[in-house]
Amino acid sequence: MAQKKSSSGKKVVRVEKTPEAGDKAPETGRIDQPRDDGPQWQATPEARKKAGTFRLIAGLLWALAIAGELVAIFWVLRQGDINMVLLIGLIVVIGALAIGGSLLWKKANRLDPAERKDTVRFFVQNQLGAIITIIAFLPLIVMILLNEDLDKKDKAIAGTVGVVVAVVATLVSVDWDPPSVEQYTAESSTVIDITGEDLVYWTSAGEVFHLCEDASAVNLESKDNTIYSGTVADAHAAGKSRLTKQVEMEQKQCGFSVDEEETQDAVDPSEAPAP
Repeated sequence: MAQKKSSSGKKVVRVEKTPEAGDKAPETGRIDQPRDDGPQWQATPEARKKAGTFRLIAGLLWALAIAGELVAIFWVLRQGDINMVLLIGLIVVIGALAIGGSLLWKKANRLDPAERKDTVRFFVQNQLGAIITIIAFLPLIVMILLNEDLDKKDKAIAGTVGVVVAVVATLVSVDWDPPSVEQYTAESSTVIDITGEDLVYWTSAGEVFHLCEDASAVNLESKDNTIYSGTVADAHAAGKSRLTKQVEMEQKQCGFSVDEEETQDAVDPSEAPAP
């Protein structure tokens, strides 16, 4: 990683990736394309490979969650004397597996998002974790409530635990702000139009990325006292959700010329600014 210092004295680290043999530089880095006619953002082969690994592990975790559900339905609940500790333990394990798979799936989607224009695929890809979680819990909860070998007290306990864990796991699994190819394309185009290259800056603590190393938001005190830089894709891969809404202010702080018309296109004035 290349290093230098910002005006505030914070260390600036460039996130560098070694391209695989045969890889081409992402087209979003070209500056000879106007915003409206620029190339569509594409995940790098490295990002796709990493996303594929995350999705594979997520699929295995979800498969284990479904397997746990089947064990609970077809074995535990069919015992004459139902083991409540085992049943509740399985419910908790199923929830943990579902959440683990969903978190990995979300990471994969930030590395290799779907296109918003493909409505069905966009919804399914981004909300698959919640869908799988519902599948892993709904039949089990129904079977608990319909089980004749459980007395009212045990049924209430197991049913309540099942519902609570299912709701928590589903809420965690839902992607409330799903990424899209269109979002990444627009962000890359905006950054290139302003700065001349696909290069942004962020900190480990922040949730968004910024236009330059001298932006006030990235020079606030942070735990590792480091500013990271890389492409828009790198920023999203690092867990940053979007480009800052303080684009106009950062253009001035970074010494870039401010085009009022472009700034209005890049930032929604109805939204409160956030660093």
